[in-house]
Amino acid sequence: MLTDTAIRKVKAMGKRVRLYDGAGLYLEVVPAGGRWWRFKYRFAGKEKLLSLGVYPEVRLADARARCAEVRKLLADGIDPSVHRRAQRAARAENAANTFEVVAREWFEKNSPTWAPSHATRVLSRLERDVFPYIGGRPIGELAPPEVLRVLQRIENRNVLETAHRVRTDIGAVFRYAIVTGRADRDAAADLRGALKPTNPEHFAAVTDPGELGELLRALWGYHDGTPVVAAALKLAPMLFVRPGELRSAKWADIDLENGEWKFTASKTKTPHLVPLAPQAVAIFRELQPLTGRGPYVFPSARSNQRPMSNNAVTAALRRMGIERAVTCGHGFRATARTLLDEALGYRVDLIETQLAHAVKDANGRAYNRTSFLAERRKMMQGWADYLDKLRANVKVIPFKQAEGA
Repeated sequence: MLTDTAIRKVKAMGKRVRLYDGAGLYLEVVPAGGRWWRFKYRFAGKEKLLSLGVYPEVRLADARARCAEVRKLLADGIDPSVHRRAQRAARAENAANTFEVVAREWFEKNSPTWAPSHATRVLSRLERDVFPYIGGRPIGELAPPEVLRVLQRIENRNVLETAHRVRTDIGAVFRYAIVTGRADRDAAADLRGALKPTNPEHFAAVTDPGELGELLRALWGYHDGTPVVAAALKLAPMLFVRPGELRSAKWADIDLENGEWKFTASKTKTPHLVPLAPQAVAIFRELQPLTGRGPYVFPSARSNQRPMSNNAVTAALRRMGIERAVTCGHGFRATARTLLDEALGYRVDLIETQLAHAVKDANGRAYNRTSFLAERRKMMQGWADYLDKLRANVKVIPFKQAEGA
């Protein structure tokens, strides 16, 4: 057995000298003066050597502890050399797949389809509020508490909407890491309800085209609920009616042959007509075999004689990690109101009429259900096509006045 005193006294010679400690452990002193801990063992009938460090950085007691660890691996049928190579490979992979590396890759992949202002905001949030704290951590090892601490730092600045937006950004990075094989789960998804809510009276809405495209892709990728809720999620931004009107839609009011949905607007109590683009008709037709035997298009899971709950769409958004600060069921109306005007250039009176707002003509008369019907059909078709392009990551160049508007 070696002692620290014996090791300190040994001098380098013109050849390699081995000082044996036992159990396969020895210290090798090379002519240049270096002192290396070695472990000699046999695996699968072959003699092998494993380096355990350099003396004096690794003291005798440390070398013996490392020797005990590798002997335990041998007892478990594991080759220590192979185990070490696997650990090095894992460390190298983790270093190449930190949160910041994956996030920047996600950003570079998606930002060309975003508006420049949106891309700047997203990257700024990540660089300011996220990378300094978890940017260097392997994304596959990040746990919800670590992500929560990042978000709480923002929350403590009393910028709640920013905290919710950052949570959405982090969730998008995790989902990208999952599909590219670098993470197994979304650590941000477990944080629903962990942040203070924003003002519940404010109906948040996505009005940036790039951000809307990402949201649409999430909605169309929703598979955690029923086909009824999935269909409602797809139709909500396309039709932009009030959430209560959507959930209580009746098959008797929908004419799929002519592409029309007629009902009484819940707020104004006046007849209203929603032109249905072929994309909307296709979703209704896909749903009809499932719910067409009852009165409601979107029935309750408990009874087809009642519509689904008044927060079904919003609850689904929350399950997907889309917070109130980003959007809610009612927020799709504000999204359509803004982008139909600013991005597609449709007349405001057409938009307001389609929103079932109280709009009057030059003589003070309220427009009826069929007002501007031809123009509104073109607008709803243009809107559905626009959403398709955003969802498909096709860059849409805004223009000042839409055709036929």
